Parts: sequence; structure tokens; C-alpha cells
Amino acid sequence: MTRYAHPPLAPGHIDAPHHLAPLGDLVLESGATIRDFAQSYVTHGTLDAERSNAILVCSALTGTHHRLDFLIGEGKALDTRRYFIVATDPIGNGLSTSPSNSLAQPGMRFPRFCVRDMVAAQHRLLTGQLGITQLRAVVGASLGGMQAIQWATSHPGFMDAIVAMTAMAKTPPWGALVVETARACLMADPAWTGDGFDGVPERGWRAYAGLINALVMHTPEAAADLAPHDDAHAWYETIVDQTRAQGFDATDYLYQSWAYQAHDVGTTAGFGGDTARALASIRARALIVAPPIDLFNPVAGAHATAAAIPGARLAEIPSQQGHAAATSLEAADAAFLDRVIGEFLRQFPDGAAGAFLR
Repeated sequence: MTRYAHPPLAPGHIDAPHHLAPLGDLVLESGATIRDFAQSYVTHGTLDAERSNAILVCSALTGTHHRLDFLIGEGKALDTRRYFIVATDPIGNGLSTSPSNSLAQPGMRFPRFCVRDMVAAQHRLLTGQLGITQLRAVVGASLGGMQAIQWATSHPGFMDAIVAMTAMAKTPPWGALVVETARACLMADPAWTGDGFDGVPERGWRAYAGLINALVMHTPEAAADLAPHDDAHAWYETIVDQTRAQGFDATDYLYQSWAYQAHDVGTTAGFGGDTARALASIRARALIVAPPIDLFNPVAGAHATAAAIPGARLAEIPSQQGHAAATSLEAADAAFLDRVIGEFLRQFPDGAAGAFLR
């Protein structure tokens, strides 16, 4: 069972009916089991009679099914007149079954999971609940983009294309250090008992907000525009307020960030830890999108991923926003993504999905 609570809608979010698909026990790659797992998702548009026009949207670390709402709608890249959009919530984000809402395995009793477990749950949702066995595309940003790359590795014939923004196929030491530090911020709070939180770690969230949302999500150039020297404190307080308003649970962050930190498509069964060989097996058309600098997911990872996937295209976001370039924070960035992704997806005319696999 899952205790479900949707966070407040933010400007730009699409208020679509929310669904919880009960999938029963979810056996994880580790052999552990999430009991009574429920997969959270929303849909946009209409599934055609052939069930051939679906696009899966994967969310980011601490994100929800609203993460790419700025790209969804009539005339946008994820055009609801052409596509049936299934926007999912990854394990551990507080909407799908998570440490914060599980009645059977609450808090630190929850088993650790990995990105491939997120993909496995989404696969069960599509095939078992929605009757979808072929996708036009899998689309995501950051951890969502990492899920898209994993989808194409684990299920190479399942989608025509993937779009992965500010993503990489393997978390590098830098990304691991970022989330290690973020967890340390939360666990330095007095609410951390050594085996969980006995309250909301308010001081921990303040430190986390400064690290992630103020420093790592942007670049020095972007910060100079966002937070002039004499206004830096006020901007920081705004960032803290915005972070807390999202209501994300600290234990959920620990678990999702562990999954992010451990990720490597090379450890998919059959590839023996060889990341390049796993990427070379991808049959879907791939669009990898990254800014010139990213202080969270280093762009070298995006370049290496694009180079290893046969026929992949790499598009650079002309932005100084860093990791936040794959959001709607700046209208120019959002417009660039909408145009480039829309053009890429329109290469695949309406018709039977799967016809454009290599």
C-alpha cells in the first residue's frame, strides 16, 4: 500500500488526472523486493488504435511527472495531437512507492534500488497495465535522461528513439561526490538519528539547497545574473524557500541519490561492466542534449555517450545555465529544446512504431 500525496502544482504544470498502477511485489535487481509497489503516472493525448504513438517521459532526481511539462502540449515537441504521453514518477520520488509513503517498508526499512529497477517498473506499467509494447520514444532530463539511455540498453527494440538531456550513461566520480555531499548536508541535521530522520531536517535542507539548487544547478556566469553580490543572501533564501515548498522527503533523497550514484549501463546483464559495449548495442535513434558546461552531470559524459551510440546526434544547448539549461527557467533554453526535440521526433512519421529502428 502507498500513502499518496501530490505536491503543490507550480506555474507551468499541467493539471492532468493522476494514476497509481498497483503492480504487486516488485523484485529488484539486487534480489530484494519492494512490497505492494504502485507506479505513479499521468497521461496526455490519446493512444491510437494500434497503440503505436506512445512516448514515455522519465523524471529526474527529486522530480515528478511534471518535470517536462514545458515540452508537452499541442504544437510542442511532445505534441499531444500526435502522441500519447505517459509521464512517470521514478521509484523513490514520493509519488510512486517510496521510503516516505510505503506502509510495508517505511523509511530506512525500504530496500535500495537502482535505475534499472525504475525502468523495470515502467516496463511493467506499459506492458501489463497499458498494453503498450512499442514506444515512439523515451524522453528525459538528468536522471530521467539516464533512464532513457538505460531503457534503450535494456530493451533495445522497444522504442524508435530516445532523447536524453543533461544525462550520461555512467555516473562519474564528480557526480558521486556531489550527491555524497548533498546527503552529508541532510544527515548533518540534528533530525538524523543514524538510522533515519526523526523529523524534517530543516538545517540540512538549507545546506542542501545551497549546494544543489544554488551552486551545482547553475554556472558562475548564470549566478552572476541571478544573484548579484548585494542580493546573494536574498536569492539564497528564495532558493531555500522554493526547495522546502517542493516538500521532497529527505529519506527519499537518500535512496534516489544512491541509485543515481551507482548507475552504469555497462553493468546491465550481458555487458560485464563494459559501458561502451552496452551503448554500442543500442538500436534506437538517439538525441543527446547538453549545455557547454554542467556542474552536476559533466558534459564529458554526454559527449562520450553520444560517441558510443551508433548514429547518435549531440545537440548543444546555447546556454550559460548549466544543468538548469534543460528546464524552463530561461525562455530561450525552453524554446531551443522544444524546437530541437520536436524536429528530431518528427523524423519518425506517423505509422507503426518500431519501423525506424536500426
